[in-house]
This record gives sequence, C-alpha cells and structure tokens, in this order.
Amino acid sequence: MLVDLLRHGQPEGGALLRGSRDDALSPLGWAQMWGAVGSSCPWSRIVSSPLRRCAEFAGALARHHGLPFAIDDRLREMHFGELEGLNTAQPPAADSGAVLRLWSDPATYTAPGGESFASLRHRVLESWRSHCVRPADGHVLLIVHGGPIRVILGEVLELAPPALARVEVPHAALSRVRVWEEPADRICASLVFHAGRL
Repeated sequence: MLVDLLRHGQPEGGALLRGSRDDALSPLGWAQMWGAVGSSCPWSRIVSSPLRRCAEFAGALARHHGLPFAIDDRLREMHFGELEGLNTAQPPAADSGAVLRLWSDPATYTAPGGESFASLRHRVLESWRSHCVRPADGHVLLIVHGGPIRVILGEVLELAPPALARVEVPHAALSRVRVWEEPADRICASLVFHAGRL
C-alpha cells in the first residue's frame, strides 16, 4: 500500500512555533494545499490531525472527492509548552536558546511544560501502525504536521532522533511511503519521494 504524508500549508500568524495552537490556514495556506494536490485523487481515504490547519483542508478535500475522512488525535503536533507561539524567525532573547536546544537535541530536551519527544514518537507511531494494517485501502493520505512527518520518516529510514530536525518539511510538502511488508514487530516500508508533488 501507499501512504502519502501532506504537511499543512501556511497558517494565519506567520512563522510561529505552533505545536498545539489551533490556528487556521491563511489564504496562502489554502492555496498551497490545493496546489499540492491539484486535481489528482489517488487516495482511498483521508486521515487528519484534529488541528484546524490540517482538518479543515482535509475535510474539504474529502468532500470534494467523496472520500472517507477521519480525525486521528494521535497525529497532532508536539506540544511545545512555554515555547508555544514564539516567532521562529526571531526568538526572543529571554528564550535563552531553548528553541535551539529543542531542535538540536529533541530526544533528550523537552520544552518547559511541553511534550517529550518520546511521547510524540509513541503516539505517532501507534497511529502509523494502525493505518498500515489495512492494505485493501490501497492508498491513504495523512494530512499532518512537520513533527509527525519527521517521526514517520525517521521510522522508515531508521534515523536517529537528532537527525530528524535536519529533515526539512516545508508547508504543503507531500511525501510518499510504500509499505511493503507487515511483520509482527514493525512496519517495513520505503520512502518513494519527499517534499514533492503528485
């Protein structure tokens, strides 16, 4: 089966460390999302994060093509605690390098009041496995965030957590994974393309 991973487009408010913030897509973000999928519809179903920047487009796309659509809370973005809402282009001096520590060592550094990388990885991979055990579905689209996409790609490519922060996932980036075996202990898959187009 094939699983496509589509990151949300640009949200309202610009470049912020959003995490659990439930900002909607900006007009540019909507255009980015429709541009990413075009008129194509190779999917048998669509699954989305519950956050508006993913779910509103996912619902619109599902309605447009008459596809089954589901929300999976396990696919929400990491919660960044006290770092939520920081401008990622110009973090404030009071931040004391917390954003840099978060990106450079996500496996061991947890933002104050935030979610650990281990927690993010556990819930995202639980979701990933649940969506890879229905091969009859053929081709699934997950509309999610940069964090969950990095976790899934890290699992597929067997990347160490520090390397995940170096995987760029632009707005409305589409990646495709081919699931080719389902042994009991893990999902065997390969990356077909990353941050591409249909």
